Amino acid sequence: MSEMIRQAQTLYKTFQDVIQDTSIKIKRTEPETFAAGQAILEVEPVLKIAFVQVVLQEWDTFTYVTAKLLSQLLRRTLPYTDEDVRTLLKSMVRIEQCHNTLRILTDASRTPISQHEHEDPTHLVEIHRTLEQLRSHLLAWHEPARYHDLLEEIENILRHNGPWYYTYAHLSELMRELLGLYRSCQLMPIQPLVRSLARPLRETHLLAECRPDLELLREYVSGWLPSADQRKFLMLLDTILNGQKVPMNPMQADDWSKPLFPVLEEMDEHLRSAWLALLRRCSTAAGTTPNQKWSTALPGLLAALRPEQFQALAIQWFRALTQNKGNRLHESNAVLLKGLAWCCTGQAHTSLAAALADAAIEGYRKLPGLGPRAAMVAGACLYTLQTIPTLDSAAQIERLRLNVKQPTYLKDIEQALDNVAHRTGMSREDLEELTVPTFAIQAGQVRHTFGSEVAEIKLEGLKVHVQWYDAAGKARKSASAEVKRLYKIELKELKHLCNDIEHMLLAQRDRLERLLLSERQWSLSEWRGRYLEHPLVGHLATHLLWRFTCEDQIIDAIYYEKQFINAEGQPQQLPHNAQVSLWHPIASSATEIQTWRLWLEAHQITQPFKQAHREIYILTAAERTTNSYSNRFAAHLLKQHQFHALAIARGWHNQLRLMVDDSYEPATLTLPRWNLRAEYWIEGAGEEYAVDTNEAGTYLRVATDQVRFYPLHAATNRAHATGGGYGASVHPGRTTLIEPLPLAEIPPLVFSEVMRDVDLFVGVASVGNDPTWQDGGPEGRYLDYWHNYSFGELSATANTRKQLLQRLLPQLAITNRCTLDDRFLIVRGDLRSYKIHLGSGNILMEPNDQYLCIVPDRSMRASSESIFLPFEDDTIFSLILSKAFLLAEDTQITDPTITHQIHL
Repeated sequence: MSEMIRQAQTLYKTFQDVIQDTSIKIKRTEPETFAAGQAILEVEPVLKIAFVQVVLQEWDTFTYVTAKLLSQLLRRTLPYTDEDVRTLLKSMVRIEQCHNTLRILTDASRTPISQHEHEDPTHLVEIHRTLEQLRSHLLAWHEPARYHDLLEEIENILRHNGPWYYTYAHLSELMRELLGLYRSCQLMPIQPLVRSLARPLRETHLLAECRPDLELLREYVSGWLPSADQRKFLMLLDTILNGQKVPMNPMQADDWSKPLFPVLEEMDEHLRSAWLALLRRCSTAAGTTPNQKWSTALPGLLAALRPEQFQALAIQWFRALTQNKGNRLHESNAVLLKGLAWCCTGQAHTSLAAALADAAIEGYRKLPGLGPRAAMVAGACLYTLQTIPTLDSAAQIERLRLNVKQPTYLKDIEQALDNVAHRTGMSREDLEELTVPTFAIQAGQVRHTFGSEVAEIKLEGLKVHVQWYDAAGKARKSASAEVKRLYKIELKELKHLCNDIEHMLLAQRDRLERLLLSERQWSLSEWRGRYLEHPLVGHLATHLLWRFTCEDQIIDAIYYEKQFINAEGQPQQLPHNAQVSLWHPIASSATEIQTWRLWLEAHQITQPFKQAHREIYILTAAERTTNSYSNRFAAHLLKQHQFHALAIARGWHNQLRLMVDDSYEPATLTLPRWNLRAEYWIEGAGEEYAVDTNEAGTYLRVATDQVRFYPLHAATNRAHATGGGYGASVHPGRTTLIEPLPLAEIPPLVFSEVMRDVDLFVGVASVGNDPTWQDGGPEGRYLDYWHNYSFGELSATANTRKQLLQRLLPQLAITNRCTLDDRFLIVRGDLRSYKIHLGSGNILMEPNDQYLCIVPDRSMRASSESIFLPFEDDTIFSLILSKAFLLAEDTQITDPTITHQIHL
């Protein structure tokens, strides 16, 4: 074998010489493009094994190209002897020992080191101990003379400088050399090496001999930074250490699987055996899509289960992911669920499609500091939804699009919708409208029988409620004990159905609101079938205003009590050839808008989103002066994470700003229908790490600046994370620098809707809304802003609240205690009078304008739910009313944090 090693060393030296003499561009090509690389790939198997051993011995010269060559060698099945396995494992353990030590030393040396003699920082002790470990590791290699200079430097530090005297200067020269070794260790494909040894390690005697090295290797790998590679490597090592036996149950214990183990135990033996056989196959799923070899065994495994059994169990396994929210899935469980999603390919089942969409939404859900919970599972569910032949799949993909916010995944979802549209021969708009599920709803309800009792699912606004009736038809609060005992599975399905309907209602509400900006039109017959008469969408459509146009005739109407009514309450006869579009207030006069508002309030119709009460934004004199930008919403301070969530929910693209040396694009909204892009300029606020940022370095707050409009494909602006102004970057051959468009040229509808979004961002995410910020935040530096916002001039949204309150107050039980002035709702209590700001909801107490801090809780929100509002989702309006009811009876308040302030 020594002769083989010598030949391998010659091959390796030739290969390294070629790499060092070759340009950087060629270094990134495949190793076989070099004659030396091709020669190594073609040698006999025994010499290939010797070459692998040489590479491990020469680990400090390891490069990117060598890694690719070694990976190609390891894809082949090599005839390892027992001695080969033992030798290679020991070499890998040494490399991981050095890797682990270098990582610790690198991390420790980056910490500022004290120069005071009598201090005893812990990290200095760690550096001393790690240097000693590194010295022993380097001495253990076959040719320690190669590290002579490095060893001499380490020994000099250990001999003459005790751990209490280190400074960074002592280590800086050393670290330059160590970082080279550290990078070499990182490049080494240790995991493929171990995988290539898995076959010979099946032998019991060899596994017993190698177990100490394998366990030591596992210990070092456990110290890696958490990642998918680490989890996969640990799984591989555990599989080898356990004798590579395939377990009967392939599920690993984690937050998802724990509730499913009892379900398996309760199955009859035949069903459990068939289901576990399928799950074991699922646990071998590899790649991003199923290949033919993997799919070949599925028909036989699925045949052992009845279709309804498979569908019911698959739904239960996917829904367990959404019911048991927790940490990331165990890697093997993620693979299993990926395979199970592939098993559902082509299955035309409405509930299964909904369960796949639920699992995808949960899989894409971001875990703080970790990333998505199970992106692999989500991707498999998205793949499978595209294969379902019914239109249910498109509806679920659309729901997925409305619930997923990360741009990377949204791109895949958009592509999936395009694929389904292409397959069905529809436009995207038609697909979205024709694929909304009905859930068997009739007249706004669904009835399900459970023995002698009936559960009636009712749609009420954007919520779904269940009303129970006994055998005599008498209403009950809930199901009887007997029904709960006899129909456990069916009741779970009923709950899931309610959740599915509610989720779809919210998704359709968001889609309908987007139509305001798209100006989409339908023929009257199309609109009736897709909107008015649709069992689910019709529940929303009948609460909205529509515009019917025929030649020069325009009719604005709402469908009420089975007929179309105009703002004066008069029935309308619609022309059969009318074109239908969603009504927007910007196209109507102030008188018409006010008439519609009064009609809706008089008939107590709550719209799914603000339509009649929608704020309109027109150009101001200041914006005509600035011409190409608006400062209307500049100089605000927003909570970054709340702003980011709102922006993504409204369809804007935004990135969280980090306190790093990097640049970011502004928050942007692309408007393909108008060939425009809107930008809201923001930057990180603050300069102190861990005060103005979280632990990950993400800014807690952002400062706002201009709103601008550009042609859709104009060069993108960027600014440094810490500020300094935006500027456009031009990529040669791709785009050109274009100035922002004059605001007067922006269509009024587009301008109004974009500015409304920005007003929403400020109105919800501003720190001025936070009642606990009365001290001005960190070091009081934002006190002036907080006070000016909390009690300053009203925005357009706040003015809408004021106008509505003027009409609602006479209907409230506390009307004799309330009055309105310029910016406040004034509530007279028995102890004091209170001024609630209509913008922020913050409170001042008379007579001395003393601030009253009330932090909202769930009980306050619940207290205002019985009050009619003509639109959904104005949280601050609901809180203002809740605070008014609370303070009107201030003698009944028991919360000591509030009463103490009142009695000051």
